[in-house]
Amino acid sequence: MQETAWMVSLVLMLLITFGVIFVAINSDKRQEDYGPLVKSAYGFRTKLFWAVALVFLPAMIFNLMDLPYDVSRAAGKGAPQVINVTGHMWYWEMDRDEVSVGQPVEIHITSADVNHGFGIYDPSLRLVAQAQAMPGYTNVIRHTFDKEGTYRVLCMEYCGVAHHNMMTEIKVGKS
Repeated sequence: MQETAWMVSLVLMLLITFGVIFVAINSDKRQEDYGPLVKSAYGFRTKLFWAVALVFLPAMIFNLMDLPYDVSRAAGKGAPQVINVTGHMWYWEMDRDEVSVGQPVEIHITSADVNHGFGIYDPSLRLVAQAQAMPGYTNVIRHTFDKEGTYRVLCMEYCGVAHHNMMTEIKVGKS
């Protein structure tokens, strides 16, 4: 069986090789025939490029003018509430777990050991924000919770045998 597969593969490789050689030999003979076609195609591509650039460049500039988003422009008033989070195997350490609804929140996320995925889920378990928790680096999530409730925090990156137990909660209520 293996010898048959080897012979079939060898024959197919030879056919492909002969096909490539045939095309390479015959391609020089007709190159002058493609000159006008190539010129036309490149002319169309150039016009298409500039049309796309002129349409999308203003749209891109308009959409990116507000970056980076400033936390002071987020919904709500006052200084942001800050939560400092450190991921450990296999728990989250947070310096506070209660914030006010409608007020901007800054969540500073790092890790003490390995990479963790910090995901915040609303009461209906839809993901509302996420960031990586990495050793030696602090990521920041800026978010304004618009509904009261208990938001679950789950690890989104497998970090070991007890990864499934790595969860905590953020309670969002009135100030």
